[in-house]
Amino acid sequence: MSWNSFGRVLRFTTWGESHGPAIGAVVDGCPPGLELDEAWVQRWLDLRRPGTGRNVSPRQEPDRVRILSGVHEGRTTGTPISLLIENVDARSKDYAGLPPRPGHADAAYEAKYGRRDPRGGGRASARETAARVAAGAVARLIVPEVAIAARVAEIGGEADAGRWDTMLDAARGNSDSLGAVIECVASGVPPGWGAPVYAKLDAELAAAAMGINAVKGVEIGEGFAAGQASGRASLEAMKASGIDGGISTGQPIVLRVAFKPTSSIGIGGRHDPCVGIRGAPVVEAMVALVLADHKLLHRAQCG
Repeated sequence: MSWNSFGRVLRFTTWGESHGPAIGAVVDGCPPGLELDEAWVQRWLDLRRPGTGRNVSPRQEPDRVRILSGVHEGRTTGTPISLLIENVDARSKDYAGLPPRPGHADAAYEAKYGRRDPRGGGRASARETAARVAAGAVARLIVPEVAIAARVAEIGGEADAGRWDTMLDAARGNSDSLGAVIECVASGVPPGWGAPVYAKLDAELAAAAMGINAVKGVEIGEGFAAGQASGRASLEAMKASGIDGGISTGQPIVLRVAFKPTSSIGIGGRHDPCVGIRGAPVVEAMVALVLADHKLLHRAQCG
């Protein structure tokens, strides 16, 4: 079985490849009657779009979304919502004849499937995340009481944003790339979302973030600092962690997500010198999808 779907009550599936004719998502389980149009989805897609500056991929993709189903007269119908984003600026010839690239999923895909799509990484490309952002726009409508905001917290281990441009210029000049850390805060999550043991809210947030291409680590709340703290200090930190026992407490939930440096260095094609720069809207989308799913799960069990 191929796993391209995520969620329980609110479930979404992404499809398409970096250099195929289009990518997209199908969102199933969305409640009926919510106001939804293409402009709302486009608002979030524009935040991760490539070709918007020298520190992101120069690929020129307008990322114009079309809603093909699940909406009638501007409101969701309760049926699957299909979202389509056409690829208009693929240059497959840039990848012709390239062997499996170190740091990419090329060799792993070939080992699993017996073949691979060499054009820009196929499903392993960061291009796939546009479909997640589109699905996340739908999820935001289900949790209007929650504010979700992510930002770039570090680039190349440096938290001082004033140094980032210089660091990125140096990396590009050396045919190199840099990693990044994204911090995301979800405020307004009421107490009670999540479940003990096998549907912990923090576990599913971590799984959602780790499933983003190029993500190599996730911290929630006090994160790895908990392993270095005393019990008294850890208890103080946990009072504001937002999740206890896998269930939300009503406090803000904080995630920190580590993106590895772009693996495409010193080869042809168009690449982000720091893929994490466009990671904030993707992290926000995955957080929205998990929270919306758990709101519906909570309502189903507890009313």
